[in-house]
Amino acid sequence: MIITLAGKVGSGKSTIGNFLAKELNMERYSMGDMRRKMALERGMTLAELNKLGEKEDWTDREVDEYQKKLAQKEDNFVIDGRLSWFFIPNSIKIFVDVDPKVGAERVFLAKRGSERGYKSIEEAEMANKERIESDIKRHKMLYKINPYELKNYDIVIDTSEMTIEEMNKLALKAVRTFIDDQR
Repeated sequence: MIITLAGKVGSGKSTIGNFLAKELNMERYSMGDMRRKMALERGMTLAELNKLGEKEDWTDREVDEYQKKLAQKEDNFVIDGRLSWFFIPNSIKIFVDVDPKVGAERVFLAKRGSERGYKSIEEAEMANKERIESDIKRHKMLYKINPYELKNYDIVIDTSEMTIEEMNKLALKAVRTFIDDQR
């Protein structure tokens, strides 16, 4: 079984991914972590790498090829990435949604905002909006898809008003229900 997670910044993708991997005894991969590492190795921020990706497709293709190869080698893992559902179509595709203000607040309060230099929740919200716009632009250019269209997913979870425990429990229940419905 392969579970692909996509969603908005601050929605809880990583938290849910870690939880599902542990609960289901699976490996977990993060394309966001991979892209952040790529940016760091080049002395850039993720936002700068995304902006460069609007003109140079290698910034996305490297990660995209990694996902394709991973799905050919393994068949039991959790992966979070904006396009994981696209490159691994034989997966359980989950989108984790969140109200933009709530997502920005979570990022900022978790101190991830300070790593990115956000001085306020409003600044984090603006940066998240710009990131979504860049994602849409790059992925439409490369693959003619929008990773934020909910029709691409089997399961959609809005975590805006949930605690970590609630979203993890709901995600696990949704995966188990989806598997049962496929039988």
